[in-house]
Amino acid sequence: MPASLLLLLLLVLCYNGAAAAKAHSDSLHLELVRRPPSPSATTRLDLLRELYRSDQLRQRMISQSIGQRRHGRRPLRAPAASQNASLPASAPAEESFAMPLTSGAYTGTGQYFVRFLLGTPAQKFLLVADTGSDLTWVKCRRPRGCRRCGRRRFFRPQASTSYAPIRCSSDMCKSALPFALATCPTPASPCAYNYGYSDGSMAKGVFAQESATITLSRGARRRKLGGLVVGCTTSSVGSSFRASDGVLGLGYSEVSFAARAAAGFGGRFSYCLVDHLSPRNASSRLTFGPTPALSHPAFPPPRATELVLDARLQPFYAVRIDGVSVDGELLPIPSSVWDAAHGGGAILDSGTSLTVLAEPAYRAVASALSRRLGGVPSVSVDPFDHCYNWTAAGPAAEVPKLVLHLAGTARLEPPAKSYLIDVEEGVKCIGITSAPWPGVSTIGNILQQEHLWEFDLRNRRLRFRRSTCRSI
Repeated sequence: MPASLLLLLLLVLCYNGAAAAKAHSDSLHLELVRRPPSPSATTRLDLLRELYRSDQLRQRMISQSIGQRRHGRRPLRAPAASQNASLPASAPAEESFAMPLTSGAYTGTGQYFVRFLLGTPAQKFLLVADTGSDLTWVKCRRPRGCRRCGRRRFFRPQASTSYAPIRCSSDMCKSALPFALATCPTPASPCAYNYGYSDGSMAKGVFAQESATITLSRGARRRKLGGLVVGCTTSSVGSSFRASDGVLGLGYSEVSFAARAAAGFGGRFSYCLVDHLSPRNASSRLTFGPTPALSHPAFPPPRATELVLDARLQPFYAVRIDGVSVDGELLPIPSSVWDAAHGGGAILDSGTSLTVLAEPAYRAVASALSRRLGGVPSVSVDPFDHCYNWTAAGPAAEVPKLVLHLAGTARLEPPAKSYLIDVEEGVKCIGITSAPWPGVSTIGNILQQEHLWEFDLRNRRLRFRRSTCRSI
């Protein structure tokens, strides 16, 4: 076949593939965005130390939250198919929307952020995208004497015609809202909350129903997404919220933004996390609705496994892990480590940076990786257990292949840089940490990065594939 004809055929195929994707990709998109660096994190190692400390605190919060569910605390109500937010009446089955999504690692928090439009008329905010939170909230009051609030935004409920406080006497306040307080001075008083974290961070405020402005991917039309449960935070303290205007709750519960928005857009949402150390202008999108890039003929088919929506692990999304292998060797990890019914389990969390494994799994994985890296000179770098002088390793040094075997035939094969991470020039460390056993394991956002993830809530399926996130 002549080269010119082959080139023409390739161009036609690419055009047809792109056109087909466009025809079926009407979605709601939210861009994931990055924030400026943390002043205290002057080097990559400083940043990773901050992320490590933040992860340890967050893991304790996760364990505390799941422990309360396992020991009798009222479970969160799962989303009901019949209880959707107010959606555009004309939204077809394949309609979708998305938001910009970028890493905020340089803030020292290891979080990803989305730009969000709330209220009528819309007010702009930068929120943490958190799959471990069921509450969406924004800051509503400027702290007194705040000298660093110049660029911060605060929601003005009095300026929004769609803002409707939820009464403390309502059934919703009494039974459906997370962290709602029992205090109710008068039947008309607003439903108050105190959302606390184990590191001492907290957010206090009142619940309301409000509308968000979304942009549909088909024709870039703007629509209102009404009936959303949001928190109007009047007091917040702690490092968890220092780089944002609030939190976008992407956890699994009846009141989370993810469940409410996905219900009107095919019951699914997806995201792709750019490398946490990529340029600050690198971004991707958080999408509600179809994900054409997941099934595009130009890419390998996605891998799929069960999305575990277990009441004992709510509001977190869990997966079933059948095993972990290093260079093809299946490691001797007790099956109970991955079983929520026996005090274990594994969740995906966008707010945790380094992957955290329950002690039996951590010992097995760290031992297998370090054995295979035995020929590389080791160095001591706090707070990591296993670090190596890669400059002295020589060009022949290879990184062992780590694979997580998920239920079914799905295999998560992260790139080497996601678990053997660069901490300094010429120094790499095993970027996996340990958690007490019994306890849950957490697949952090660094291990998730450069993958496209689709959470199909309706069919309880998790689909994923490798991606640069640039074309999402």
